[in-house]
Amino acid sequence: MTSNPADPGLLAGRYRLAELLGRGGMAEVYAAEDEVLRRRVAVKVFRDHAAGAEAPRVDAEIRTIAGLRHPGVVTVFDASTTGADGPPYIVMDLVPGPTLAQRLTSGPLTSADTAVLGSQLADVLTHVHAAGIVHRDLKPANILLDAPTAGAPFTAKLTDFGIARLVDSARLTTVGLTVGTAGYLSPEQALGEPAGPPSDLYSLGLVLLECLTGRVAFPGSGVAAAGARLHRPPEIPADLPDGWPALLAAMTARDPAARPTAEQVYQQLVARHHTAALPVDQPASPGSEPTRRLPASSPAARVTTAPGRRLLIAAGAVLLLVVLLLLVVRPGRHYGSANPTPSYPSVSGSVGQHLRQLQGAVG
Repeated sequence: MTSNPADPGLLAGRYRLAELLGRGGMAEVYAAEDEVLRRRVAVKVFRDHAAGAEAPRVDAEIRTIAGLRHPGVVTVFDASTTGADGPPYIVMDLVPGPTLAQRLTSGPLTSADTAVLGSQLADVLTHVHAAGIVHRDLKPANILLDAPTAGAPFTAKLTDFGIARLVDSARLTTVGLTVGTAGYLSPEQALGEPAGPPSDLYSLGLVLLECLTGRVAFPGSGVAAAGARLHRPPEIPADLPDGWPALLAAMTARDPAARPTAEQVYQQLVARHHTAALPVDQPASPGSEPTRRLPASSPAARVTTAPGRRLLIAAGAVLLLVVLLLLVVRPGRHYGSANPTPSYPSVSGSVGQHLRQLQGAVG
């Protein structure tokens, strides 16, 4: 649901706020016009109280997002945490597509589209975790679906790192306060325990399960939803196709140590569904090199189509036969008549033309 803000004036003297895109516990996100650079952006405006007790979380979000470089992470353009130009804010790339939560209101995704989504998000999490960051609030509302790319129906972008924290760093929340969305919390988060990378994999498992079934795994109020996973695993239909039950069961294991890593999930989805994540992994830290991960099994890595491969195989077989015939009939080794005329296979098309040229060259 969108609406106009109460005051459509300029923020920081340059960002003219327009329609409301979303509202969270500590901020609103607006579409806006950057009147300096003349471009549309998304502006996350934190409420006044966020500059007080919640200021460390505001600063952490800005530093976290700005430090990430990956096509699956929403880009940050500008930010202010001082409050000198009004409330604290973050200016980000405006992704025109819907959130995954909005998309799921129309029904579940196909197995193939869920595999694309899962491989892209697992690739993002591999990068994020390598940078020492845990998202801690992975849910459909924080996943944006951008325009289609080559070989993929959409580009998944992860946003809202407002409750992320550096692995092994001091907690930013009050003692006993559980941060995250109840329906997608890992069991350790529901217990108020430290959350590491396996917590993100648990949440991703619940997201992918919802994509396939169209149902939230742990519905209900916050307390009921958070407590349910402590008593039972999510219900994973045994008839899900393409090996999903085993993968989702592993991702949502109660023991964090039993869950696969983001890299392992990525590799399994690529191998099983022949899909690739976003084309380029940007450096996770200064000094590291970008790597292109297009597996040989992915469509983008295939050099030829199946018919093309069959043609090449046939051509190779014919050429091998020609070489064998040449060995038999070469001068000084004739059998039968004194001057036999070699008989070559008749092949049409471009392959036949190459063979005829070869015959003329050796004749």
